[in-house]
Amino acid sequence: MKTQLSPDIIEVLNALHYRPALSLILPMDAQVSLKAEIAHKLKIAADNAARELRRDYPEEQCALLTKKLQSLLEGLILPADKKGIAIYVSPVFEKVLYTDCSVTEKLVIDESFEIRDLLYDAKQRHKVLLLVLSGQETKIFLGDRGTLQPLPSNIPRSIYDYVPDGPERVGNFSDVTEHKQVFVDNFLRHIDEELGNLIHEYSLPVLLLGAERILGHFGKISKHTSAIIGQEAGNYEHATLTELQEVIAPCLAGLQKQREYELLERLDEAAGQQRLAKGVYDVWRAAAEGKGQLLVVERNYSFPARHSAEPGMIEALTEPYDHFSYIRDAVDDALEKVLKGGGDAEFVADGVLEDFGHVALVKYYAP
Repeated sequence: MKTQLSPDIIEVLNALHYRPALSLILPMDAQVSLKAEIAHKLKIAADNAARELRRDYPEEQCALLTKKLQSLLEGLILPADKKGIAIYVSPVFEKVLYTDCSVTEKLVIDESFEIRDLLYDAKQRHKVLLLVLSGQETKIFLGDRGTLQPLPSNIPRSIYDYVPDGPERVGNFSDVTEHKQVFVDNFLRHIDEELGNLIHEYSLPVLLLGAERILGHFGKISKHTSAIIGQEAGNYEHATLTELQEVIAPCLAGLQKQREYELLERLDEAAGQQRLAKGVYDVWRAAAEGKGQLLVVERNYSFPARHSAEPGMIEALTEPYDHFSYIRDAVDDALEKVLKGGGDAEFVADGVLEDFGHVALVKYYAP
């Protein structure tokens, strides 16, 4: 499914190309928790950016960007739950965004902004519905690897609303009499019915948490087991949001592995239909020609290049070269072209695309 990019990412993607365009990507490590430490780290990054600018650009342009960057840094409010920060500054544009995924420190000065980290962050948000089953308090959440938030719903909270005398043993789903089993079944059926409504509304997979006994009961009654991608037995009634995120993290990582497998299958299918470009040279050319439907690239693969003497082609960057006309990263350049042409992009772990030259492009049509 194509990821819907946020308005903020689209704004950066569509920003007017204007040199110098400065992209500053910084990690917000858990270890760097003190405000003074973060401020010091930002100052060092700003000083490095100023030196890089002065190396290639006139003092007037450098002074303008340095002033705009300093103004942004002074007004930053750093969220405690974010792992990275992306700062974009040019003579005609400025923007600050935050990421849920860890990032590597990066300074890029070009004619357009570096968006790979933003796109990767958006792509890692594998959303799920998390249902925490309990006789005493049932909860439903909408979550991904970075966030988990309670979801308003009509799911019944407690079995005590179904069992007239509501003994504690029923709340724990132990020693349920045949008479009370009817109430328990009604409780679980109501949960399943409302879960079905949420699955229909959000089109998302479901994770289940709860005591082993209640998971067993629910599994026998539910009509939506095909949407359930995992479950974990345990007592999570009083678990905090952070604790719940830690529990579901392995399953979300598994979703990424499954996604990589599906992408490889799609690349093989496109190859059989003669709709696949492999390797950075062919991928960049197809993207420049507007043929890109889906670009798949390893997370950290990059390729500095320059335009070839042959029109519509690129070649590896070698010294000497013109600092104002070379392509800092042909992969990011192709990525931008594909997105602006209405295509999509996906990331896989390093090494997954070794047989494809580390980057591949599914084209809209065969040559």
